Amino acid sequence: MNKTWLTVGISTMLFGSVLAGCGNDEKTANNENKGETKEEQVEVTLAGWGGNPMEQKLLKQTLDEFEKTYPNIKVKHEVISDQYMDVIKTRLIGGEGPDVFYLDAFEAPAMIETGVLEPLDDYVTDDFDIDDFEKPLLDAFKGPDGKIYGFPKDYSTLALFYNKKMFAEAGLDVPKTWDELREAAKKLTKGTEVYGFGAAPELARLYYIAESKGGKVVTDNKASFADPKVVEALQPIVDMRLKDKSAAQPSEVGAGWGGEMFGQQKAAMVIEGNWAIPFLQETFPNTEFGTAEVPTIDGKKGTMAYTVAYVMNKDSQKKEAAWKLISFLTGKEGMKIWTSKGFALPTRKSVAAELGYDKDELRAALVAGAPYATVWQNGTNLPIIMNNFNNQFVSAFLGEQPLDEALKKAQDIANKEIEAK
Repeated sequence: MNKTWLTVGISTMLFGSVLAGCGNDEKTANNENKGETKEEQVEVTLAGWGGNPMEQKLLKQTLDEFEKTYPNIKVKHEVISDQYMDVIKTRLIGGEGPDVFYLDAFEAPAMIETGVLEPLDDYVTDDFDIDDFEKPLLDAFKGPDGKIYGFPKDYSTLALFYNKKMFAEAGLDVPKTWDELREAAKKLTKGTEVYGFGAAPELARLYYIAESKGGKVVTDNKASFADPKVVEALQPIVDMRLKDKSAAQPSEVGAGWGGEMFGQQKAAMVIEGNWAIPFLQETFPNTEFGTAEVPTIDGKKGTMAYTVAYVMNKDSQKKEAAWKLISFLTGKEGMKIWTSKGFALPTRKSVAAELGYDKDELRAALVAGAPYATVWQNGTNLPIIMNNFNNQFVSAFLGEQPLDEALKKAQDIANKEIEAK
């Protein structure tokens, strides 16, 4: 599912915040248009990964609008299709980095540590309204020094997607706790034709569950997920497959990811993000579904959040123009325009409320999770920790080894790799 999450999830993240306008800039723009302020032409580069044709069209419209607002600034948009972070790092090292670029929260700690990003605090004016951003999403781009190195352009949390017809036929209510989910999954399972729950056995999806019993996945930038409390928290996921036989991963039914497994009606429930909504509506229009907040564990709410920010190259020679671009792309009015179709969730609370997403039938559950979500991020070594966790957890999920042994093995290997860096 990792590859699909990157292509579907992060691609969908491209939708958020790409249109943003700052009202106070209109006066300046009008003055420029009247010839009252004559500024030198400036070109700034904006780099990001590619998206589908609709995404590219919308981004172009956004940048065209920015250039109308700031006639003296032209934006050169660069699409990096493969190995995005490797290309960005290479360009930054070589002194040829873009002025503004996308940065995933997952990669942010390591990038901030290198010192290649410009702190943005001193550029911010009161009307930009930092407090309007969902706090966990904004905090993901703060450095150890407390400074802000990026403003989140969009996000998604996870929600429970459930098949309305299957639930009605089984006479079941939507589960509100994980114990209820497990029982519902048993009743919804029909051999190997339909599984009650489509699982995603990877750390990017399981992180908040892993820490739900008080254990920690990462401690002092090293793996600590062999903690018995983490094993206890994750064991029910494994038991649903091996004991209840009510859960399977998408590949076991020939699907590429959870949304496809659910759309094909081979799973009655999955836990997915906002990107699954347009996918299901367009690809599987006959699958009637609803969403709900992720079931609680021991009475506590939890979910994941995935977010991407616009950041500024510290070596940019056009920082004033670069900031104008960032503030335009993440301002209130523009974010409202860009997210008005629901392809992405606005990182600003006021925009989500104004567009009605906090009450939307399908998106309300996703918006509700933002304040308490665990952002997919933790230190500079999370990539190493993630890879080793995933390799061994899948093995346990498939019944090839006990979960506690799998996680101990993964933790040991991860920490050896970290120490050898």
